[in-house]
Amino acid sequence: MSQTALDGDHIDVGAAAEILGSLAAPNVSLAPFCTYRVGGAAALFVDVSSVDDLELVVEAVTQSGCPTLVVGKGSNLLVSDSGFPGIAVHLGRSFEGVEIEAEVVTVGASALLPVVARKTAAAGLTGFEWAVGVPGSVGGAVRMNAGGHGSDIAANLVKASVFNLAAGGPQEWNPEQLAFAYRQSALGPNHLVLFAQLELEPGDAESSEAEISEIVRWRREHQPGGQNAGSVFTNPEGDSAGRIIDELGLKGLRVGTAEVSTKHANFIQADPGG
Repeated sequence: MSQTALDGDHIDVGAAAEILGSLAAPNVSLAPFCTYRVGGAAALFVDVSSVDDLELVVEAVTQSGCPTLVVGKGSNLLVSDSGFPGIAVHLGRSFEGVEIEAEVVTVGASALLPVVARKTAAAGLTGFEWAVGVPGSVGGAVRMNAGGHGSDIAANLVKASVFNLAAGGPQEWNPEQLAFAYRQSALGPNHLVLFAQLELEPGDAESSEAEISEIVRWRREHQPGGQNAGSVFTNPEGDSAGRIIDELGLKGLRVGTAEVSTKHANFIQADPGG
């Protein structure tokens, strides 16, 4: 949540709506935009297709005091049933592109990680196979340094284009500025990743695609499907969060319409319509 969200007395959704005009839709349910498939509506929802759209959002935020919520693919997002009182910002299809030139891959923040994994493998590049099992976007992966199967996005990221919803203007961030750590980065709630540039290694398409198939098989065997956001808790050093939860006997624990998965204890399942 942005800093403007801290001062609820100065939020004027009407003023934001007037500035955004047809770019904003009122009272849009956020449930379809997150993998839990639950939650309330955003007061305003903006599907942006350009930096100019984002600059207009900055103007609306500045004039209205509305908080902002960056909505990616929603695999790390749980929305309150009461909804979000400000502007939810979602990158449109113009930010889904994947361009491959030699070992350099430039990819839009809206691109799905499994899609990028398969495209780079088919192009004979290796190093991004792990991403086939992560149900998120490239932008979200940069924001939280997503990873799995022994690697993460920090291992291959060269730079990222980042837009500041509080101040405007895209800027390039290098890995040192991003300050990647385990499942975190220096990016804050006001930062929106637009593009990322990766550098991969030459590989063998057949070998990479076989590795991808094995990752998909393993995840289907060991992790649940349905309405969840993947692993909920980060692993403590030298241990597994799922193992700890399982040892405590909490598999199957239910609270209302949410349940700790009986297949993997680090997953929380949401009931349809929950």
